[in-house]
Amino acid sequence: MALELIGIGPQKFILSKVEDVNKGPVENEGELKSLTTTKGGWKSANLLLVNQSLATLAFFGVAVNLVLFLTKVLHYDNAEAANSVSKWTGTVYLFSLVGAFLSDSYWGRYLTCIIFQLIFLLGLVLLSFSSWLVLIKPNGCGDGFLQCTPTSLVGNSIFYISIYLIALGYGGYQPTIATFGADQFNEADPIQGHSKTAFFCYFYFALNAGSLFSNTILVYFEDRGHWVMGFWASAAAAAIGILLFCFGTHGYRYLKPCGNPLTRVAQVFVATFKKWNVTVPSGGVKLYEVEGSESSIRGSRKILHSEDFRFLDKAATMTEPELHRQTPFDPWRLCTITQVEEVKCIMKILPIWLCTIIYSVIFTQMASLFVEQGDVMKCKFGNFRLPAASMSAFDIMSVLIFTLVYRQLLIPVTGKLTGNPKGLTELQRMGIGLFIGMLAMVAAGITEIERRKHAIPGVESSSLSVFWQIPQYILVGASEVFMYVAQLDFFNTQAPDGLKSFGSSLCMTSISLGNYASSMLVNMVVAVTARGDSPGWIPINLNFGHLDRFYFLISALAAVDFVAYLFCAKWYKCINLESEKEMRWKINLMTF
Repeated sequence: MALELIGIGPQKFILSKVEDVNKGPVENEGELKSLTTTKGGWKSANLLLVNQSLATLAFFGVAVNLVLFLTKVLHYDNAEAANSVSKWTGTVYLFSLVGAFLSDSYWGRYLTCIIFQLIFLLGLVLLSFSSWLVLIKPNGCGDGFLQCTPTSLVGNSIFYISIYLIALGYGGYQPTIATFGADQFNEADPIQGHSKTAFFCYFYFALNAGSLFSNTILVYFEDRGHWVMGFWASAAAAAIGILLFCFGTHGYRYLKPCGNPLTRVAQVFVATFKKWNVTVPSGGVKLYEVEGSESSIRGSRKILHSEDFRFLDKAATMTEPELHRQTPFDPWRLCTITQVEEVKCIMKILPIWLCTIIYSVIFTQMASLFVEQGDVMKCKFGNFRLPAASMSAFDIMSVLIFTLVYRQLLIPVTGKLTGNPKGLTELQRMGIGLFIGMLAMVAAGITEIERRKHAIPGVESSSLSVFWQIPQYILVGASEVFMYVAQLDFFNTQAPDGLKSFGSSLCMTSISLGNYASSMLVNMVVAVTARGDSPGWIPINLNFGHLDRFYFLISALAAVDFVAYLFCAKWYKCINLESEKEMRWKINLMTF
């Protein structure tokens, strides 16, 4: 940062000098244009991308085949296993809120990443030991032929403790590493600002590149009964990732935590309630803001006043006694414009976020019902049996290909058509992702209709090749590039400075709620359709069910959600930060 103009009212600004954290004070605007930092940048970001790739490899070494571990080793039925995986996956991403809160408030991004990666590694090591010593008995069982002996209560307890430690560690780490990677680029530098946008694209690329190994090699060995080896490989990948993360410690760019956001949000609502009868002045006049180069929120830029949710402006409205008061104000009666706008930003983001939950219901089917569907299709070709879970490799390859196509082709073409250097806006990309996800469910339903036509009588299987699932996996992968990459960019960009990790966690939390919604939807469908002599849509033997109807139900819900999303996206207004770019043209417009 170089120079900053601080809004004291609608037309009053104070010019002040600000120090860049890495270069010291910047004396003039000319220096602003050449502003660089000695730390951070792509060198540090690339190290974090490798760390993300290894952590994802470790996580999906467990997650992608968990539904089959539950059915083949712990003897769960199909619906129960799908529900358990959905709940577990939902918990993984729900823990992202814990990591985001600690990162934004107290620990900072670096320390949060270290602690949660260690918890993640602990869970993987415990799972590996428990599988080796307790769960996989006899050795090599759970391959679809050799049955595992029932596990004891102690064995089950250790198993669940280990996988939920994995959930806590990976969930708390995910939003923090995404934000920490974005922190390596200084938005005051135009080149680094563009690199920050590109980082989210490569971040999702690295995530999928890491999971490719898990979804092919590890899944193959686990499917053949080598579960312990697969889990130890995941633990080793996580350990290497932590070492690489620590290796870059001295080169990272650090931003300080901004304090507890819950207190700030509560203060705004309490102050609004106390001043409910106060009339808010028009145009933002007499709204309170601190003087100086910093906002009242430590480490956060000031946010300009907006006209949305005007009732919250009561919290920043100064009464006559407060206008003439010389002593410090009570933050539970008077809040700054930035503090009020921080709450407004959250409230504006929430409708968009809610519309992404149905998409996450679509996404979670890959780890549950897609795997169960593929497992009863023709997976054996000669002497080679293709693990059903490895079909998600087509999703990963789709993501990798569409990421490159989007970066190298779609952005330049759409940029020329729209005039936006990003090509399509984040909201437009999210809408496209939701629509493609809806098509993926239609493709899955058509595949299931064909699978049942080729069902083998008396056997829970079908002669239809598992490769019929390729279209649904490719469509999900294409939708991810538009939806999840845009989500990461959107929620991080539109979140205030004091809630950047929270913004990234919203993407993970939508996945969490999507998993819980999927579990609830499965329970409702089973309860409604499995009555009397009817086996229902999702029975133990899928040949007697109608999984296609469940997929079509999800696609119908996605269609309704898509319409709601269009209204929310049209209503949304972007955050208006006091940035260096705005400052340049305001310097000559200072009035007092």
